[in-house]
Amino acid sequence: MEENRANKTPESMAPLFNIVGEKVALGPLRKDLVPYCNRWYNDLRTMSRLGDTDVPWTLEQEEQRYEKLIARQETEIVFLIYERSSGHPIGITGLDEVDMRNRTAEFGISIGEPDARGKGYGTETTQLVLDYAFTGLGLHNVLLTVFEYNLPAIRAYTKAGFNEFGRRRESIFMGGRLWDIIYMECLSTEWGPSPVLGDVFKPDEPR
Repeated sequence: MEENRANKTPESMAPLFNIVGEKVALGPLRKDLVPYCNRWYNDLRTMSRLGDTDVPWTLEQEEQRYEKLIARQETEIVFLIYERSSGHPIGITGLDEVDMRNRTAEFGISIGEPDARGKGYGTETTQLVLDYAFTGLGLHNVLLTVFEYNLPAIRAYTKAGFNEFGRRRESIFMGGRLWDIIYMECLSTEWGPSPVLGDVFKPDEPR
């Protein structure tokens, strides 16, 4: 007997993907998945890599943050990261401070699920967001900041095409000492060929 789709909850339905890579896929934020984000942002190890907060983050606060993100979609574009094979949400990524006039933005990512780390998901996600920034939006310069002690992130960003261009020295405290904040950027002219969206944003050929 065919399953009654009306009885499916939003979380049980197949996720919507905007950009699909080999290992991960990116899709829009979903209000019913806010509890995932709330769990990720209460993991102190995760938050120590983001420098966001080290205090408990309530579900109500996460719902408020979701509403603020929705209201700022013109300058802040956020995707949920899914493990492609399972369709399971594993993190969040996107572009902040999107400036279409000057063709700039800031990149951010968090792999929230601990068992999804160290599998290349962060590197591919970074590549897909850069593809979206350069091929989809026509941006030219994408910036990020990363803490000196976050070695896996630095490796992923470098592999994806980012280059360090400066540091704010001894300006983040973690593990009993002060560390540098590293500034990295990627230019459209220094980036490789589009891995996914080049075939999407391509003019139709005359018949």
